[in-house]
Amino acid sequence: MSGATDAPMRRQAVRFGAPAVVSEMVAGETLAKARPDVVRRTCRHEGAGFWIVQLAARRPGDMLAGARLMAEAGVDVIDINMGCPSKEVTGGQSGSALMRDLGLAGEIIDAAIEGAGDRPVTLKMRLGWDDARLNAPELGQIAEAKGVQMLTVHGRTRCQFYTGAADWAAVRETVEAVSVPVIVNGDIRDPASAKAALALSGAHGVMVGRASMGRPWLAGEILASLEGQRWRAPDLEAQCESLVEQIEDSLALYGPNLGLRMVRKHVSAAIDHLALPLPEPERRALRSALCRIEDPDELTRALRAAYLERTPEELVSNAYA
Repeated sequence: MSGATDAPMRRQAVRFGAPAVVSEMVAGETLAKARPDVVRRTCRHEGAGFWIVQLAARRPGDMLAGARLMAEAGVDVIDINMGCPSKEVTGGQSGSALMRDLGLAGEIIDAAIEGAGDRPVTLKMRLGWDDARLNAPELGQIAEAKGVQMLTVHGRTRCQFYTGAADWAAVRETVEAVSVPVIVNGDIRDPASAKAALALSGAHGVMVGRASMGRPWLAGEILASLEGQRWRAPDLEAQCESLVEQIEDSLALYGPNLGLRMVRKHVSAAIDHLALPLPEPERRALRSALCRIEDPDELTRALRAAYLERTPEELVSNAYA
């Protein structure tokens, strides 16, 4: 997820049991230019879990250059993005726009596989560009024939963006069209939705996206449930220390000023999921107060107080102060 799955977030996900995590999407063209902000997005996370970097490109040469750089860096898997719906990406004929040009999509797949060398290449896409062009099965067959080893399908078209509900059943057509594993994605928020998505799609696994914001343990929780293992949710102390560690990692990766700004979205999401008996207006006030703190040490102290020490009434009073 762009702006979200940086190395600090991925480290926390694998800490809580995620078997694989994927970097933010990066453009092969900008990666080849070695821009520091782009390189940071691909940083290896610490801990377990495969190091997977997702690349996007509108020209085969850009994909080739990016894939070679990542292979030389030692990445475990290269994932091709043909699913991003943003106008900025599709306007440049990248992301899900490639589902309208399967010839070019095939050339970009060839370039990724060539650049990756002996590294596995996977591909993420949507059901199609719109309801009139639901061609994920066709793109899946092209990708498999060229050597792509796994597919992920988000159960929406590009033109849906993130509106409506993901159509997990529609992913089944791709599952049945190929012999490589297919992962279903979209609206998977908990073990129950993961099981429903698998049942309707016939897919081999699930990918969790936005629902993991503020809950880095979500993928581990879903995995445990699917494997019939007992799951114990992290207590408030473990949740707090995870968030503090993520803040520290963000400061180390980006520097003190940018690092604090980058991690605020994660702090905000964590407060959304924090088990406090607060009405929504008071929760918003607490979230806003924490995200206005400019000093990392002060933010850490405030978070520990919020999670471990003060009553909700005290927190809200301070937030409104």
